[in-house]
Amino acid sequence: MADAQFKQQIENALENKTLRGALGRFVDTYSDAREKAYEGYDVEALRDQVVEVKAYAAEHLDEMIDKFEKAATARGAKVYRAKTGEDAKRYILELAKKQNVQHIVKSKSMASEEIHLNQTLIDAGMDVQETDLGEWIIQMAGQRPSHMVMPAIHLTKEEVADEFTKNLHYHNDPEISKLVKTARAEMRKKFMEADMGISGANIAVAETGTLMMVTNEGNACLTSTWPKTHVFLVGIEKFVNNFEDASSILQMLPRNGTCQQITSYVTMVTGPTPAYYPDGTIKDKDFHIVLMDNGRRKMYEDEKFKKTFQCIRCAACLNVCPAFQLVGGHVYGHIYTGGIGIILTNFLNSPDDTANPQNLCIQCGRCNEVCAGRLNISEMILEVRNRIGEQKGLPFVQKFALDVVSNRRLFHSLLKIASKAQLPFSKGQPMIRHLPMFLSGLTKNGSLPTVADVPFRDVIKTIKQDVKNPKGTIAFFGGCLIDFVYPHIGEGVVRGLNEKGYKVTFPEGQSCCGAPASYMGDRLNARKSAVINIEAMNAEDVDYVVSACPTCTHALKDSFRDLVADDPAMLKRAEELNRKTFDFSKLLYDLGGLEPGGDGKPLKITYHDSCHLKRSLGVYKEQREILKNINGIELVEMKDSDRCCGFGGSYSIKFPEMAGPMLEKKLKNINNTGAEVVAVDCPGCLMQITGGLDKENSPVKVMHTAELVLEKWTK
Repeated sequence: MADAQFKQQIENALENKTLRGALGRFVDTYSDAREKAYEGYDVEALRDQVVEVKAYAAEHLDEMIDKFEKAATARGAKVYRAKTGEDAKRYILELAKKQNVQHIVKSKSMASEEIHLNQTLIDAGMDVQETDLGEWIIQMAGQRPSHMVMPAIHLTKEEVADEFTKNLHYHNDPEISKLVKTARAEMRKKFMEADMGISGANIAVAETGTLMMVTNEGNACLTSTWPKTHVFLVGIEKFVNNFEDASSILQMLPRNGTCQQITSYVTMVTGPTPAYYPDGTIKDKDFHIVLMDNGRRKMYEDEKFKKTFQCIRCAACLNVCPAFQLVGGHVYGHIYTGGIGIILTNFLNSPDDTANPQNLCIQCGRCNEVCAGRLNISEMILEVRNRIGEQKGLPFVQKFALDVVSNRRLFHSLLKIASKAQLPFSKGQPMIRHLPMFLSGLTKNGSLPTVADVPFRDVIKTIKQDVKNPKGTIAFFGGCLIDFVYPHIGEGVVRGLNEKGYKVTFPEGQSCCGAPASYMGDRLNARKSAVINIEAMNAEDVDYVVSACPTCTHALKDSFRDLVADDPAMLKRAEELNRKTFDFSKLLYDLGGLEPGGDGKPLKITYHDSCHLKRSLGVYKEQREILKNINGIELVEMKDSDRCCGFGGSYSIKFPEMAGPMLEKKLKNINNTGAEVVAVDCPGCLMQITGGLDKENSPVKVMHTAELVLEKWTK
């Protein structure tokens, strides 16, 4: 699908007030409801258990399959191993034809959605009826699931009533209790006439050949017991070794997915159950289990993606995703939706199906925090993005811009030119509020800062560092924004570290950290930047390397190692850089923090947590302790302080229509605190939030922690 078409899909979803309202209400309440569901449980210990049992099963996959088949066959099941989705469809279709099946009922199965099983059976003249209420609704509406656990979350009761009326040919009122009663009556008829039932499974227990289904409606029980033929379609990633291993998943799946302590039904099927025939006879039903690969082994064998077998399909990653909240799964996904959906689609369907949706990931990392299997979903999506970039290339303008950024001398020269060329737009003010013609989108959601007259690389030469008997030397990595837009932050970094007895240097050879290239899928230019900066920072000759931009810190500590892993000598230097690199607040805190002091003037502030600083680097307490030691500061926490502000580097430029609503929510939470200042530790967040507040003509200021140290504490 062309980018223009995808952009139109985004616009349509954003204009759908019903969709925005339904997703917004759910996502806004999810975190609190999840926390309540886990009361009395050690959620991190449960996550560890899930990782252990799922990783073990994946490492012993063939053993699990053999053990399962042996146990299931001994209990009367017929087990078929399907290498591809086509194999699975062919087996089920031939079985249905052989038994002259006319009517099929299905309980919820994303695996069947994955291979378009319904359409194959319908094309063969069979009546296929979804029996999960949400699945039935979207089947009537001719749609696909928008959420892996709650497939019809995007529809209102009025829209559901209209679909019932249109498809059932009698009037239905938009009252939930009446709609459920109607569904129950209609479904019962379908169950009674069904020749075949088809089910998915949440868990497959290898030791006993047992399949488990976790549901809330009871339809899975009826699907597996009423028809004379029953087929399970199960992905080979669903295995655990035994019942004890399954228990941790059963404890996490409902709590993570729907914030329930347990679902209404946990159905366990071990072998065929009796089937009651019209002539009054009772026989064991014809019971089949299709174990489907369809790209799963390939996914596991890929070192970057093997941990996907630890996913339990709880869809928690969708429930906290700011992008999913805005547009839902019909835009952010293919068949599998949201963050994990991008990864699954890439292997189980086609990389082409992920090409557009993967761009909607803003890399905030909230998904990683709640994933039951501890997957680094955002990192995996970034890997998908880079592989697409390598295979298909980037658009010319985007590629040209990244080529410029990775050329240090050219990039820095252009920024110096920009500091003069911006004057007609800034009119001498520190913010640019409007840009003309095709550039107007850059100022749609907020004003932009001007490029500094003097970059920090020149400012630092004028700073007198009066440090007697220095304890050591710290190399400062400024990053593009501090060096060329916010040099005042750099001054605060120097002053704060001088107070701890260290001299600060600014290596001249440093350039962009390469994050823009990485996040846009240009691994080649990201690697160029990594090499430039590893050589420039020369970590071997300093005590520490400090950055005041979490994105840069993350690049220096983690990304560089991956990018130069093929060069042993460079990797060794990257490892040294990793060991010595700290974000400013973290290093200042570890060096002893600030002694209580400052100007004592009352100042009410709130704090916004940068995504990279909190989630990638685990820093969120340290900066608060630093700020509390500045006399006069009153720190008031805002709601959802760690919710993404919508900056995401190039994201706010590529998708201003997505970044805008994210920023609006952040500004609302800021304004509700009554704070005079928003403290941040990320120059990108500072730029995004400042621009939004300026657009509102708000008196609230945004300041980096280093600036507050400089202005409120430094003697």
